[in-house]
Amino acid sequence: MSDQISIQGRDGNFSAYIARPHIVPAPAVVVLHELFGVNSDIRKTCDELAEQGFLAIAPDLYWRQEPGISLSVRSEDDWQHGVRLNTAFNRDLGANDVEDTVLAVTKMPECTGKVAVMGYCIGGLMAYLTAARFRVDAAIAYHGGDTDKYLDEAAGLKSPMLMHFGEEDEFISKEARQKIKEAFAGRPNVTIYSYPGQYHAFARHGGLHYNAAAAALANGRTVKFLRRELMLQRSLGAVAS
Repeated sequence: MSDQISIQGRDGNFSAYIARPHIVPAPAVVVLHELFGVNSDIRKTCDELAEQGFLAIAPDLYWRQEPGISLSVRSEDDWQHGVRLNTAFNRDLGANDVEDTVLAVTKMPECTGKVAVMGYCIGGLMAYLTAARFRVDAAIAYHGGDTDKYLDEAAGLKSPMLMHFGEEDEFISKEARQKIKEAFAGRPNVTIYSYPGQYHAFARHGGLHYNAAAAALANGRTVKFLRRELMLQRSLGAVAS
């Protein structure tokens, strides 16, 4: 079965990687990439989510600039390439693309109709913006860069949301993280976890600062959150009965 699908967006069609669980229909997770595009790390993340029983789809958010980009997290040249793509990336159009992906996934026969968005770095920001601007069942952000610059949209966030930050993140300052925490203080739908001693992208497969223990803790919390908010147990029970 093909691991690529086409999403019909309002501004054109773009590709997405898909990983299917053994039992369908299943709740879905739209996985939003970092500046490296839908690379091996993102595809592995989708595969792991499928193993946990979720339908996982990673759309190509850079399709307007360079369709099909897949960059290495260990290459300096690829890093600089990704930085250029990310600098030129239109975040408002990107949020529309994520919404179009969510709507398309909701209608797939493999999906129960429940869809979460989950992203990393720029993808983490896009998960937050999508949840704040549109309707999703849940949202997760790993080290969402520039989130502090969009806190004027915090009031629009009604969906349950989970955020993960490393306390030594070299790209998201302590001040920025504090602003984010203060913006969501007292909001029962938002949970923010901080990981002592962890740098940016501590949960990225094969990344420079990957930490297996911290990644396992964060990912375990994410799966528990997804199971609760997307009612995975009820979904699987309905299929098995």
